[in-house]
Amino acid sequence: MKSQLTQGRVSLQLLRLSLPMVWGVFSVLAFSLADTYFVAQLGTNELAAMSFTFPVVTVLGSVAMGLATGTSSVIARVIGQGDCAERTSKADRPLVQKLTTDSLLLSLLIVSILAALGLSTINPLFASLGAEPELLPLIGDYMNIWYWGMVFLVVPMVGNSAIRASGNTVVPSLIMTLAAAVNILVDPLLIFGWGPLPALGLKGAALATVISRASTLVASLAFLHFHERMILFALIGPKEMLRSWRSLLSVGLPAVATNLISPLAVSFVTSLMARYGAEAVAGFGLASRLEALALIAPLALSASIGPFVGQNWGARQYGRVKRAVKMSFWFCLSWGGLVAVLLGTGATTIGTWFDSDPGVVASATIYLTLVPISYGALGIVFTASSAFNALGKPLPALGMSLSRLLLLYVPLAYLGSQLFGIAGIFGAACLSNGIVGLAAWFWHSRWSHLGSEFPALNDISAKQRANPSQ
Repeated sequence: MKSQLTQGRVSLQLLRLSLPMVWGVFSVLAFSLADTYFVAQLGTNELAAMSFTFPVVTVLGSVAMGLATGTSSVIARVIGQGDCAERTSKADRPLVQKLTTDSLLLSLLIVSILAALGLSTINPLFASLGAEPELLPLIGDYMNIWYWGMVFLVVPMVGNSAIRASGNTVVPSLIMTLAAAVNILVDPLLIFGWGPLPALGLKGAALATVISRASTLVASLAFLHFHERMILFALIGPKEMLRSWRSLLSVGLPAVATNLISPLAVSFVTSLMARYGAEAVAGFGLASRLEALALIAPLALSASIGPFVGQNWGARQYGRVKRAVKMSFWFCLSWGGLVAVLLGTGATTIGTWFDSDPGVVASATIYLTLVPISYGALGIVFTASSAFNALGKPLPALGMSLSRLLLLYVPLAYLGSQLFGIAGIFGAACLSNGIVGLAAWFWHSRWSHLGSEFPALNDISAKQRANPSQ
């Protein structure tokens, strides 16, 4: 396979990769908002029941994203290594096929285990999370369907990461858009019923999610097989498969841990906000959703920088890696500054667009005035983490997440709450983002210089490249 990202202007390559991902990230947000909107029409209990599923869905989604990160990192570096003058590219496609196939099989195995565990622990798990007895049947209606459809969530996510690793972000974005469109179309039909279709309520919401994800499974696997020829239909020995799985999990497992830290920190901060009343919590939730929209561009860039860094690192194009990361950092600072000004000056007005309660608006205004000051630094953290994972060095990304959320944000939020109330909690988020963003800049500068001194760190395995069946 020929690398697509090791030639041409760095800025144009990053722009070509990132623009489609902006729409892809927006589609993911639209998917979630549509589910929330339609279920809210059913009633408070149904919305509360689905809200209780969010932590579990987030955790399992973090597992899927970790596996996807490992897949993208390994495959991108293998493709990039084919561009090295010291190597032949003859073994590239068989090796990429093998890694892609092994990653899909690994995700299928893991999702089967997690689904079996989930199905057998629905009531005790959600009761331990605080769900009232009257909500448990509704939660069971939703999760009994959702768990069975987990394969449609995890496998396409891993498949899309393999497509992005080849330098194609347009198709994964179109696949994510397909999922959102199908979900928005099918949701009301199955939830409320239409014509011969019965009204299924919360079961309909879960079924619509499964159907939309199934469409992405078909699209992702079809593109991988018929267009990219990245799936291998041949028997693979257990030793060879385990060797591939180890290389994938060496990045994937730390990435899973990195993704799991955020919901833990948010849960703690939500408990702090609860001391100031339901309006404060609602304002925090509203501002958090607006934050996701404000960070679309940095999130899209962080999803795109991985394939670029992986291919160029594998090809030993260290100068291109350094330029790409530095450009990305400066873009994040510029974007963060613009968003901070817009949100800071219009925070109160924006809050009243979504809620007329003065307490909710006041909480959201404090958040949107303070936290966006650090969005530039937060974008640097996202980008640096993605770049480190692409290098096959996931521990720095894990360290940044641990430092930002558990070592800084959680204790500073508690201290700030005691000293300054709600403003202290949100100020802690701003401070922790800023400190770790600054550290990420210097940390990544150090690693970009190490590439030329230790090029052997890039190799997937000389033995494996010589014989892709191993």
